[in-house]
Amino acid sequence: MQKDLYEKIIGFLLGASWAIVLLGALIVFKISLLFGLAIALFSTLFYIIVTLFLILGLDAFLVNKERLREAKKQTKLLEKIYAKHTK
Repeated sequence: MQKDLYEKIIGFLLGASWAIVLLGALIVFKISLLFGLAIALFSTLFYIIVTLFLILGLDAFLVNKERLREAKKQTKLLEKIYAKHTK
């Protein structure tokens, strides 16, 4: 199945986002460890939750694109059926 440019860009952004989550969580933990372990864990967990919501947003773009593609296929099929039965 051939991917269009939109899907390639979203796929790249999803991969980069996961890398940002992992690397960013490590950096946030190390920086906030200066203020204590509890604050470091809380801030790291907060960072991970926020970035995961952003990843879900990117994934929603991909799902909506797939939904649009399927709706177009169904519309074509329904138009063929309608044309066949109205003759």
